[in-house]
Amino acid sequence: MPDDEFFISTEDTLSNMADVLVSWIGTADIRGGSDEVIDGPLASVLRHQDFSYAYLLHNQPLDEVRNYLHRLKESFRTEFVSVQAELQSPIHFADIYKVLDATLSDIVEKHPRSPIYIQLTSGTPAMTSVSILTGKTKYRVRFLQSSLQQGVQVVELPFDIAADFLPSVADALDDRLTSLIACEAPSTAAFDHIITQDPQMERLKERAAILAMREVPVLIHGETGTGKELFARAIHNTSPRSKQPFLSLNCGAIPSELIDSTLFGHSKGAFTGATTSKPGVFDQADGGTLFLDEFGELPLEAQVRLLRVLQDGSFTPVGSTEERIVDVRIIVATNRNLG
Repeated sequence: MPDDEFFISTEDTLSNMADVLVSWIGTADIRGGSDEVIDGPLASVLRHQDFSYAYLLHNQPLDEVRNYLHRLKESFRTEFVSVQAELQSPIHFADIYKVLDATLSDIVEKHPRSPIYIQLTSGTPAMTSVSILTGKTKYRVRFLQSSLQQGVQVVELPFDIAADFLPSVADALDDRLTSLIACEAPSTAAFDHIITQDPQMERLKERAAILAMREVPVLIHGETGTGKELFARAIHNTSPRSKQPFLSLNCGAIPSELIDSTLFGHSKGAFTGATTSKPGVFDQADGGTLFLDEFGELPLEAQVRLLRVLQDGSFTPVGSTEERIVDVRIIVATNRNLG
């Protein structure tokens, strides 16, 4: 809940399109608040862009941030909402997600038409990781970062990584994820094959390595030729399924009449030319990972049939009455907007 002393009613009477900033308060911010001219990543963003509201999350006791909050109120015309975060530690993923999700949900309810920005530079690496995963899955937000060398920049991630882990924090974040030391991605050679000098891509590799540890479906969105399969293979090779099969299927290359047979397999005599039974890619990838490239090229009815497999792992091969159940992690890639 917002601290009573600094909570400001946000009934959005000034503008239905008021920009809203969300940021953690970090050590560099508090240290910069003691300068004659308030400094630090958060102050730099506020100086760079006008925001009607700023929701400031902090796990420090209120006494430690009280003076900093007053300096902000004196220096900027923004209306500030201070949110005290009760965290077991500043690198506890589940607690960080719970606070951030509640804050973003409150903002969406009170400012449904307002653009939301998350400032990524302040706070711990764990806070940055959760901000990106939450902002690229459940909410529509924009990201900002600040540095002495580059100033304030809009962060453009070349992929959308979507994970179906948000409805329940307890089910979503297991011990392997929450115990990562200092929120560093697992050390793995799998992502070393993705060679880049772009700092944003390096951060994306770290996020993908963390996501690889979770047993969740993944959506990779990007233009053709941007290395989506490299990311998919790296996620598989970093995951607990790394010793199991990895199958890659280009959905755009499947003839429409063979889509179901290719995906789910068929029994002998199921159609003309089916002289023997044949397993589909789901059977072949059982226990491992199935990468469906160019997923957006599949007909909508085929995409709908895949929902059942995603929900409970069950399907029926073409021409058969026997239901099959498999344990397959799905990674989907597309250059289309699936919304």
